[in-house]
Amino acid sequence: MDTRIALVGIVLNNRDSVDELNHLLSQYGQYIIGRMGIPYKEKDLSIISVAMDAPGDVISALSGKLGMLPGVSTKTIYAKTQNA
Repeated sequence: MDTRIALVGIVLNNRDSVDELNHLLSQYGQYIIGRMGIPYKEKDLSIISVAMDAPGDVISALSGKLGMLPGVSTKTIYAKTQNA
């Protein structure tokens, strides 16, 4: 199965969604290369980046599910690779 490299950017401004966000990331853990979270206390939000190597539909599914959580915004970018 062909996979793609992607970066999912997440902005979290509702702490009530943290548990569900972490649960979703755990469900897709086999596809996650790495994750970095930055708390931005001055603005009361968190910025999270998740690097993935997964089939395109898996990346889209995770990004869509995250984006439906209250107070969560996502944007996904894909690496330009020779196989893409």
